[in-house]
Amino acid sequence: MSHAAVQDKQTPVPPTGNGQSLSSRGLPRWAPAGFAVVAVLLCAGIGAAAGLDSKVQWGLIAVIVFLVVSYVTTSVVENKRQAKDRLATSVVWVCFVLAVIPLFSLLWTTISRGVKVLDPYFLGHSMAGVPSAEPGGGVYHALIGTLEQVAIATVIATPIGLLTAVYLVEYGKGALAKAVTFFVDVMTGIPSIVAGLFILSIMLMTHIQPSGLMGSLALTILMIPVVVRSTEEMLKLVPNELREAALALGVPKWRVILKVVLPTAIGGITTGVMLAIARIAGETAPVILLVFGSKLINSNPFEGAQSSLPFYIYDEYKAGEVASIDRAWAAALVLIAFVMILNLVARGIARWKAPKTGR
Repeated sequence: MSHAAVQDKQTPVPPTGNGQSLSSRGLPRWAPAGFAVVAVLLCAGIGAAAGLDSKVQWGLIAVIVFLVVSYVTTSVVENKRQAKDRLATSVVWVCFVLAVIPLFSLLWTTISRGVKVLDPYFLGHSMAGVPSAEPGGGVYHALIGTLEQVAIATVIATPIGLLTAVYLVEYGKGALAKAVTFFVDVMTGIPSIVAGLFILSIMLMTHIQPSGLMGSLALTILMIPVVVRSTEEMLKLVPNELREAALALGVPKWRVILKVVLPTAIGGITTGVMLAIARIAGETAPVILLVFGSKLINSNPFEGAQSSLPFYIYDEYKAGEVASIDRAWAAALVLIAFVMILNLVARGIARWKAPKTGR
């Protein structure tokens, strides 16, 4: 090895553009947790000294202190480049925590207040003959109504939304496809009360009586655009190579869609349908307008007034009595559990139907 090569290897690394060399020192992995603890302690001291009572003010102070301590400490121990990177990461984590806190607060409040009256009796009985001010009664009639109304809406909306998405992705071109996309976007933003009023106007013109079916039709209007959009995005994620390979073998296009495209995207499609069901399961306005609600068990969605979980929650909370408010919270917990079970079922179906890749 020449003397020049040895000299080049011994030449020190020049400083970076901002005038600082890259430091070999680094903070431990538990540093962010330590910063959080320091921020909480300083927040407690500042809040106590200033006499602050609002939890929001305490939280904002803790966030600001956490970001400042994180940036300053990283700048001193490491360098400003690492400090900027850690600051950006800290901001992301703070936003994540701020988004999660309301969710956990909602779950905790619903569970803590809903378990007071949630038992097998509550799930297996209706409100027939039970005054609002008296304890007792149950949610069975509302649960039956929700299951039937959501099931009917799903049966109608899923094939319509699926076929519309297939048309837009596989066949749609020109003005018609643009018009369909435009109206799907418009329908996505339609308030539930508007869908209810539309079906109500049809009922008034045709003299149709309120029933669970009428509520399901309004829910269908709300569900279709969600299914279309989610299915459309999942179909776009299917690689074109799969389509081209099947078409190159002489397979008709409709068969390629049925045997290749849809099975490949079935996981995302199922998840999208479940999200659409969760979207409509909590709608109250169409039920109030079109189903009218009932305290009795009506298992026939095609005739007579029928209740649902959202309407039951609204009706019981509106009564204003202690017993009725407890029942409303219990029904809210049942509704959350219903949506959660749907999501778990969707994940199971998506994993079961997902195409298996060989090794």
